[in-house]
Amino acid sequence: MKKIVPAILTDDPKALVQMISSAEKFCDLVQIDIMDGKFVPSKSINSDDLKKIKTNLYLEVHLMVLNPENYFKGFKEAGAKRIIFHYEAAPRPKELIDTLKKLKIKPGIAINPETPVTAIDPFLDELDMVLLLAVNPGFYGSPFIPEVLQKARELSQMRKKIILALDGGVKFDNVREIADSGVEQIDVGSAIFKNGDPRANYKKFAELVK
Repeated sequence: MKKIVPAILTDDPKALVQMISSAEKFCDLVQIDIMDGKFVPSKSINSDDLKKIKTNLYLEVHLMVLNPENYFKGFKEAGAKRIIFHYEAAPRPKELIDTLKKLKIKPGIAINPETPVTAIDPFLDELDMVLLLAVNPGFYGSPFIPEVLQKARELSQMRKKIILALDGGVKFDNVREIADSGVEQIDVGSAIFKNGDPRANYKKFAELVK
């Protein structure tokens, strides 16, 4: 069963409220993208903005930040059930995984397009999710990098009891190919929220990956 997950990326707290409110009408899980202006050039809302919002959505937070451990407690307080940090921002990934587990947060690792899957092989048994970035992270609407699908195929053979997800550059015309690569969760940002009706866009994506 393939799952489409709306990815929310914004630097405007009012837009965050609107996007979460919109997503509540058609799904049960959203990914909140967090950027610090250092690990990636752009900057987004923060945990304090998310804390002000009451929602029944399952919140998954994707940290595109340096020193991700500094963000864990704030986003736990904001309601995050799963936190995904970048391998490239973590000199000691195992320590961060252990910290998340102690906080009773499901741990995930994201890898950028240029990072090989072998880099995270030692941690696969410890993770709840691996998130493949199919764009260079930090911007809504970045172009899809199709070579990442080969990494998805590799991981789909290697993984055990983890969720394999892909984020970035997902459109109506490539989502079927992405689904066929072995990923179970497909995170979609601009193609849901930036063009037309979010609910209709979400339903179309869901139909395409059935």
